[in-house]
Amino acid sequence: MTPAVAHLLTPLMLVVGLTGGAPVSREVPGPPEVPAASGPLAQATALGVWPLRPRPAVVATFELPLTRYGPGHRGVDLAGKTGQQVRSAAAGRVAFAGSIAGRGVVVVSHGALRTTYEPVRAAVSVGTVVAAGDALGTLQSFGSHCAPAVCLHWGLIEGELYRDPLTLLGRGPVRLLPLHGPQRLTQ
Repeated sequence: MTPAVAHLLTPLMLVVGLTGGAPVSREVPGPPEVPAASGPLAQATALGVWPLRPRPAVVATFELPLTRYGPGHRGVDLAGKTGQQVRSAAAGRVAFAGSIAGRGVVVVSHGALRTTYEPVRAAVSVGTVVAAGDALGTLQSFGSHCAPAVCLHWGLIEGELYRDPLTLLGRGPVRLLPLHGPQRLTQ
């Protein structure tokens, strides 16, 4: 299958469940197949908390590109307000708190997993130990790629693989099932 065809079919494959039951994530770089969650991600599933309270609307979903530098969205965008408290989605240690390309970024290490939060004015420093739900800083409007609205870009990385951070909350891919039970093909 050509990359162009795979790019067009991937959303359909995710909806009808032809991805082998894996969370919505793919390896970068690599083939367009979606690897099954294993190791730390599989163990962390449904252990996280929302990084914004109250529970925010998801305004942009996870969409990994077919190639390492291709278009996509390597996280989710959560609707928020300037100055809103941003919280760690899981227990860990702050690995980075600073500015990247003028945008405030906080990264929390959870062993083999890392969560990323931006744009955030950090209230923590590198090495700070945080519990799930602990404040990391406040949401900034500058650097929000939802402008003119404000949103938190929340990411999840396992090793070098980008993953859908909603899997930390136990939210997996959408699966459409027949309304009246399994359908059988007749001849």
